[in-house]
Amino acid sequence: MTAFRALHDGWTLTAVSQDVQIADVPAAVPGCVHTDLLAAGLVDDPYLDDNETRLAWIGRTVWEYRTTFTWTADPHDRTDLVCRGLDTVATVTLNGTRLGSTANQHRSYRFPVRHLLQEGANTLTVRFDSAYAYAEALQAALGDRPGPYTEPYPFIRKTACNFGWDWGPTLVTAGIWKPIGLESWSGARLAEVRPEVTLDGPDGHVRVHVRVERADERPVTVRATVAGVTGETVLAPGARTARLDLHVPAPDRWHPRGHGAQTRYDLAVDLPGQDSWNARIGFREVALDPETFTLSVNGTPVEVRGANWIPDDAFPTRVTRARLADRFDQALGANINLLRVWAGGMYESEDFYDLADELGLLVWQDFLFACAAYPEEEPIRSEVEAEARENIARLVHRPSLVLWCGNNENIEGHADWDWQDALAGRSWGAAYYYDLLPRLVAELDPTRPYWPGTPYSGRPDLPPNDPAEGTVHIWDVWNREDYTRYGAYAPRFVAEFGFQGPPAHATLRRAVGGELHQDAPLVLHHQKAADGNAKLLRGLGAHLPQPSGYDDWHYLTQLNQARAITYGIEHFRALAPHCRGTIVWQLNDCWPVTSWAAVDGDGRRKPLWYALRRVYADRLLAVRDGRAVLVNGAAERWKGELSVTRHRFDGTLLAEEIHAVDLDAHGVLRLPAMADGPADPARELLVASIDSHRTVALCTEDLEAALPEAGFDARAEPVDGGYRVTVTARTLLRELALFPDRLAADAWVDDMMLTLLPGEQAVLHVTTDAVLDPAALVSAPVLRCVNERRAGGAWQR
Repeated sequence: MTAFRALHDGWTLTAVSQDVQIADVPAAVPGCVHTDLLAAGLVDDPYLDDNETRLAWIGRTVWEYRTTFTWTADPHDRTDLVCRGLDTVATVTLNGTRLGSTANQHRSYRFPVRHLLQEGANTLTVRFDSAYAYAEALQAALGDRPGPYTEPYPFIRKTACNFGWDWGPTLVTAGIWKPIGLESWSGARLAEVRPEVTLDGPDGHVRVHVRVERADERPVTVRATVAGVTGETVLAPGARTARLDLHVPAPDRWHPRGHGAQTRYDLAVDLPGQDSWNARIGFREVALDPETFTLSVNGTPVEVRGANWIPDDAFPTRVTRARLADRFDQALGANINLLRVWAGGMYESEDFYDLADELGLLVWQDFLFACAAYPEEEPIRSEVEAEARENIARLVHRPSLVLWCGNNENIEGHADWDWQDALAGRSWGAAYYYDLLPRLVAELDPTRPYWPGTPYSGRPDLPPNDPAEGTVHIWDVWNREDYTRYGAYAPRFVAEFGFQGPPAHATLRRAVGGELHQDAPLVLHHQKAADGNAKLLRGLGAHLPQPSGYDDWHYLTQLNQARAITYGIEHFRALAPHCRGTIVWQLNDCWPVTSWAAVDGDGRRKPLWYALRRVYADRLLAVRDGRAVLVNGAAERWKGELSVTRHRFDGTLLAEEIHAVDLDAHGVLRLPAMADGPADPARELLVASIDSHRTVALCTEDLEAALPEAGFDARAEPVDGGYRVTVTARTLLRELALFPDRLAADAWVDDMMLTLLPGEQAVLHVTTDAVLDPAALVSAPVLRCVNERRAGGAWQR
């Protein structure tokens, strides 16, 4: 049988430079230069303060990894050096003989080495030339291409956001970032296994495509087994490909979360006595209606309630399966049912897709082209084809993967961003999106749809960001407009839209060693968007007061982020079935930063996360322009009595209407405004409730409302696993929130952004291992509300 020996020990790292005097630093493999230098204490943490700016030299330095290992001859015919991932411009040498060079982070490489291995000690080196130098040389040779940044990322097949983004640091990595080792084998080995899993009525079909590499020309048996069904064929001498068709009677289907069970079956493919391959597959069928941009799984349309996913760390080897499981738990906790793996990142790890399969979380996978014109000339084109072929084949068996998408915003850039004059006829990527990638998907993965890019309206001759067709990205709101502009859109599908808010206080406090003020230089360093903090303040608009000091800024801008996205999603969901889904930008962050994320770079939930949990729930109750709106995203009818009441801020009931509700599955109900409308909008509010769902809406904006000064009684008491905080309102409490991370870094609360009427009570649960001051838990700046009392600028109860 094939034998694999990892070569992960004994590595050292040396700078090949007269200017950088670093040699023989212990290196972790898999890993990267930055994490090795950090572990050795040779650089400061790039995530803290503005240390990032002093580490740019790392990405412009040549680095050499070296290890020595012992080898003893084994009985196999062949031995290969297998490199699962090299980042990026690498030259691999064994015992002084050059094996080859690489220039693509998103591929694996295999070099035959048995003829070079020596009994006893062997020396392996991997030299990484500067990604900058490689990309800039190609940029000069092929001609510049337009894009949002001056960095040369379109000229190298490497994670684009390594070069910085409007939410990410510029940390251009290098290193052996995936496993590396020796694989010995005889006779034949499985070079590729590509199963196409389909359904034919109630039955399942698995078409297994196999490609083998041979050390000799003897006949080779290929066998595949799934769900008790086995198929077998024999490869004649000289043959290197085979196809096995397995018919599985009435398998249980794999369903997205909320639509049924996530049943999977073990698929085993082997060359008996020589090599084997195993995976877990799911029987399901996926379709895309391009006219309405409706995704269907197993014949059932899916209302997409999604979030965009970026790399969870600038240094991917730090992203463990446990960390991904935490992030997926946060996604599911926010009622997210799809993650879009964004084009400026990477094809994610096996753990990522395995967790998605296990949990029923759908995956939209971008090919890796983001926000820029990409050259189609060599050597880039061949690298693009090789990486696409490898990753399509790698992921084809994943039931959670429902869509391949050609790029992010490049078609829009070519049409609408004044690229054409700058291009002067040079290539920009069209041949990838309209020809190469769809051909490869059709060849290698005909089981799922391909879409050329996002935003995209379905045809190259149409405006790409037309809300009437295909997918749209909505960024005028964050950049220029009040968030109520979301209400002017009637899109088919929103694949990107977002609104910023700062990270949790504990996250920002860890990242910034100096003054915490919205305009402090180190705080601004952790804000990468152009005029980002000015846009945060502009976004408060007529909705919330301008802040007085850091504490107000932090609370109000986080709250406004949550409100803006709530407003947009409520509107888009209420357009169903015309609008078939939303993918908010973004779920996660890769470092501590003010951004559009719902979960910050230290993994803490922002108020936006709690808002997503409400607005992405199967059943949504909202009040829009004085009218109750119900959205039933569940598979069952929604029946009950809806109460709509109008109150003064002091709690006095002014009017009540009761409506019988009998709403179809996946239906929308818009009720008329109350017949007895507000007499004094500045002092009145509406409460709508049905079953366990309740929402409170003012009759005007907060700044126009005569909100009373908050009065309440609050107490905190220790309980198992943390604290219970009970707040009883004596007046209206507007957007009550609790931020326990200000007291302990591990503390988080189960709910927030609650509006209470006089006499109502909220019970909040804080999870923490720390001992907290109960009085501090019920005092500012931990406990906040919009209408909190102030005296001399200080907050008081």
